[in-house]
Amino acid sequence: MPETPAPGVVRNPDLLTIYCNDHLAAATGGVELVVRMLGRHRGSRYEGPLEQLLDELREERVALRTTLATLGLPVRQYKQVGVWVAEKLSRGKLNGRVVTRSPLSDLVEFEFIATAVLAKRAGFETLRALGEVDDRIDTALFERLIDQADGQHHWLSEARRDVAASVFGGQPEAASDAADT
Repeated sequence: MPETPAPGVVRNPDLLTIYCNDHLAAATGGVELVVRMLGRHRGSRYEGPLEQLLDELREERVALRTTLATLGLPVRQYKQVGVWVAEKLSRGKLNGRVVTRSPLSDLVEFEFIATAVLAKRAGFETLRALGEVDDRIDTALFERLIDQADGQHHWLSEARRDVAASVFGGQPEAASDAADT
């Protein structure tokens, strides 16, 4: 049976550093993607919810940085920069159009951010569980962020269905609610 660390002692801090930095880098990519989406959807019904999502993503990024600092774990800036550059490069993807933006880009962006929210939520669950054995982690914060991610995913799933219907046709509500996707 593995040895249980003393309260306030994180097991495998090197792995936790990697894990938290990966989630922090993903949060940076999410912020950049939502900024781009906002530029595309100014004046549309998506503008307000995207602005709220952007504010929440920035708050979550601060929560991750604060947690790393509280645990005495370093922030790996190269991961932040790498994801920032990757998001910028992803704008050059082939989408069937040479000069103009494809409507498919809107759908892919909504699909991507909706999926990323689920991954982020899983990370918050992991940190909340760690907080149950390490009182330096604010479990109430991560519980709130989990609830926030649920709301984000619900809205993004509805928006994604709507965008898919506008691109390909069909009815937005025809998607399965089993996974809220």
